[in-house]
Amino acid sequence: MSCLPKSVRIVEVGPRDGLQNEPVHVSTKDKVELVSLLGKAGLKNIEAAAFVSPKWVPKMADSAEVMAQIERLPGVIYPVLTPNKKGLDGAIAAQAQEIAVFGAASEAFSKANTNSTLDEVLNRAIPLVEQARAHGMKARGYISCCLGCPYEGATDPAKVLDVAIQLREMGCFEIVVSDTIGTGTPRQSAALIELLLPHIPVDEIAVHFHDTYGQALANVYACMELGVSVVDSSIAGLGGCPYAKGASGNLATEDLLYMLDGLGIESGVSMDRILDASAFISGVLGRPPASKAGQALLAKRKG
Repeated sequence: MSCLPKSVRIVEVGPRDGLQNEPVHVSTKDKVELVSLLGKAGLKNIEAAAFVSPKWVPKMADSAEVMAQIERLPGVIYPVLTPNKKGLDGAIAAQAQEIAVFGAASEAFSKANTNSTLDEVLNRAIPLVEQARAHGMKARGYISCCLGCPYEGATDPAKVLDVAIQLREMGCFEIVVSDTIGTGTPRQSAALIELLLPHIPVDEIAVHFHDTYGQALANVYACMELGVSVVDSSIAGLGGCPYAKGASGNLATEDLLYMLDGLGIESGVSMDRILDASAFISGVLGRPPASKAGQALLAKRKG
């Protein structure tokens, strides 16, 4: 039975997950400005940085500077990615309110992404979550490759459930079901959520879709029909996946917001202000936004 939520919380991942996979280097100043514009648009969750090795993720080398320079608006949370103890130390020093840890539903992807087995990744996350909570921070748990893997092909839904339960048991307040390479379809997406629901409360499930095959919005809608009300998106459709050939960016925030507004679902986010952010970062990158709604509405602005 369809059960669309009355409101949806958008988690903006453009400044981190988006920019780290863009070919163009973005200055600290421009990252800070982007975060500011997103906050002024009404977004309450803006993934701002990643405390990761600059050797492996050079685009996030200035994360400490970004976190030090952003204006922290009242009621806005700025999560950071922390894959290990060093990353957590950076998050603590930056006074982050929330961290993200991750696992994968694919052993091969885990090896390629972290050079570790899935068990090693999850075991490493346990003390990170414990220490984060001891410092008053919440932890969000991402599961990569929930609907397909670039190395293994189709993902076993039972593996997603297993990782989700482990992340929840270690203390993650929210489990993010991620279609990292964007191969999922609405029926697959809904079936996976239905599998999780007897074990994970719907208000603890979030979704993160890439739009490689143009299915991201349809997948979100299918999940919302089951009561999911937390959705990741990326301004201007920024991002991709370095481990998945041809994988395009995340679901664009403009496209998601356009759909939510059309459905009468509250988000607290201003489309006009979101377009400001989209135009800004697209100008920095020297290309139009990947968002269909963004392109159309920005063209309308120009008359």
